Amino acid sequence: MTCTAAQDHPASIDNPGQRLASRGELTAFLTGLAEEIGADHYMLVGITHDQARADARIIASNWMFDAIELAGKRVIASLANGPLTAALGAPPLPLVTAEVAGAVGLLNAEEARLLDALGHAEICSLRIDAGRQRLFALFSAAEAGAIDQAALTRIQMKCCYALSQARNLFAGAAMQDPLSDRERECLLWVSEGKTTDEVALILGVSSNTINSYITHAIQKFSASNRAMAIATAIRSGII
Repeated sequence: MTCTAAQDHPASIDNPGQRLASRGELTAFLTGLAEEIGADHYMLVGITHDQARADARIIASNWMFDAIELAGKRVIASLANGPLTAALGAPPLPLVTAEVAGAVGLLNAEEARLLDALGHAEICSLRIDAGRQRLFALFSAAEAGAIDQAALTRIQMKCCYALSQARNLFAGAAMQDPLSDRERECLLWVSEGKTTDEVALILGVSSNTINSYITHAIQKFSASNRAMAIATAIRSGII
């Protein structure tokens, strides 16, 4: 079968290269991934930022409405993009809500008890890079230890590939990258501790040009300084 023909059919678990053409196919795709790893629930989210706070925009989910409302989108954002979230190729680190004392910065005891009672005893978060957008996939189970940890890296790669071909299905759900390639590159180097003169030397342009790129990036993020622009870009997965 040619690549073109493969794109005429909805994505499946065994053929992640096939194109997701509708929200229904996205739901079927995520449901299949959850079944493959033994999870009861899935949630695909984008993260947006309001000053120093993060919020979740839910793209697809089979969580009960009450669970989403009671947990709150800021808790969901913390779960999705927290210290236990697995980057591509990194080993997954499951969160067991009954052992929340070890999950510093994710949940308080009351939030953990609530999630456990709602059927989310074990939660795994995967970072999904879909083109230039960053999303997060949460998979959870009502019983701790039910999720096949060894399979998470495999389905993470499937998600990245399939969703990078279907960005129209979640347009606006995740923060769009407003930066030009040069603006992003300048912020990246500054975030690594380089001075303006050092970045100018690396990129082969003048220091004034570097300052101009960084100023434009600050304005696009509505930030007040370089540090805030860099923090916003890092939290949003842009750099």
